[in-house]
Parts: sequence; C-alpha cells; structure tokens
Amino acid sequence: MDRFSAYRVMWILVFFDLPTETKQERKAAADFRKHLLGDGFTMFQFSIYVRHCASRENADVHIRRLRAALPKHGQVGSLVITDKQFAGIELFNCQKAVPPSAPGQQLEMF
Repeated sequence: MDRFSAYRVMWILVFFDLPTETKQERKAAADFRKHLLGDGFTMFQFSIYVRHCASRENADVHIRRLRAALPKHGQVGSLVITDKQFAGIELFNCQKAVPPSAPGQQLEMF
C-alpha cells in the first residue's frame, strides 16, 4: 500500500515561454507541445503541462525526456511535487474559487 502513498506519487509541472514570431519558431513551439502530449503530459493552462508519475524514479525518466526535447529558444521550467502537494492547489476563475479537475488518471500496469 506504501506504493500509492500521496507522498510517493509525483506530479511533474512543465511551464514554458517560447517565441512564436516566425514560422520556424511557431513550428518549434508546436513540436515541443506535441512532444509533451506524446509523453503523457496534459495541458493544465496554455503554457503549463502536467504529468502524473508513480514515483520519483519514474518522474526522473520523464525529466530526462524533457531535457532531450528542449527547443533552441525560449524558457522552459519543470517542477516535481508530491500528489499531496498537488492536492492542495487552489484555482480561481476571476474572484470565484473553482475545484481543480485533475487530468485523467493513468493506468499503471507494472
């Protein structure tokens, strides 16, 4: 049961600001977003993507993949937090609080 502890399960947040002034920059930004989606990330906000990971070791695998796919220009950041920390998120739509809707759960086979 320790395997599913809220302190062991991790979330990766990737946030980025990529240039999109030229056609080449727009393509690089789109390719980066497609890479994130292909690696199991879900769009949380326009420039923030999240991914659920079963452990810190699993999160490290996805961070290495992220580093390999970084575009030449722009800024990209990542943050790994526990499921317990992610559960404490507060979201607001203007002045109204809205309940967070976590991305779809991923099935872990092994």
